Amino acid sequence: MRRLLYVMDPMCSWCWGFAPVAQALFEQAANAGVAVQLVMGGLRAGGAGLDDTTRDYILQHWHAVQAATGQPFRFEGALAEGFVYDTEPACRAVVTVRALAEDLAWPMARRIQQAFYAEGQDVTHASVLVALAEEVGVPRIEFADAFDAQAQVDATAADVAWARDLGIAGFPTLLAQHGTPLALLTNGYQPLEALKPLLAAWLMHNA
Repeated sequence: MRRLLYVMDPMCSWCWGFAPVAQALFEQAANAGVAVQLVMGGLRAGGAGLDDTTRDYILQHWHAVQAATGQPFRFEGALAEGFVYDTEPACRAVVTVRALAEDLAWPMARRIQQAFYAEGQDVTHASVLVALAEEVGVPRIEFADAFDAQAQVDATAADVAWARDLGIAGFPTLLAQHGTPLALLTNGYQPLEALKPLLAAWLMHNA
C-alpha cells in the first residue's frame, strides 16, 4: 500500500505555516491514488504554564513563521497569562476524529490550527474542540464520548511513541511509504516548490 504519513501537531506553529503546502501535496498524492494518514507528534504533551521568557521565545517563532509563510496569526492577547501550552488535547482531538471519520482528520487538524493561531481560541479545552469537531462534520455527542475514552488517550500516546521511536523530533515531518521502507520527504518546513517535484519523483518510482 502506498501512503503518505504526515507527522504533525495542531499546536506546532511551523505545522500551521506548512498547512497550505501539505494541502497541495495531499491533493497531488490523491490524484495518484495515494492516501494520507495523520500521525500526532506530541509537541508539548502535558506542557506546563509559560513564564515570560518562554512566552517571548514562542512568539518569536510565530513571527518567524508568519514572515516565512504568510500564514495569519493573531498576536493580540496570544498566550495569555495562565495559559498552559499542553498539545495533548488537540492531538487527541485529531486522533479521535481519525477514528470516527478518517477523511475528516485533516480538516479537523486544520480547523484547530486556524482556531488557535488565527482566531486566538484556547484549543486545550475540550469544549472548544467539541465545537470545532462539529464544525468539520463530526456529531458533538459522538465526538465528546470518544474523546473522553481511554482508547483515544492510548491511541494518541501510541502516535507519539511511534514518532519518537523513529527518531522524529521536529515537525512537520512528511514520510512516504510503499511496503516496509519509509522515504523522508521533509523534516521541517519547506516550500511547495521544493517538495512537489520530490513527491512527483516518489510517485513515479512507486507507481
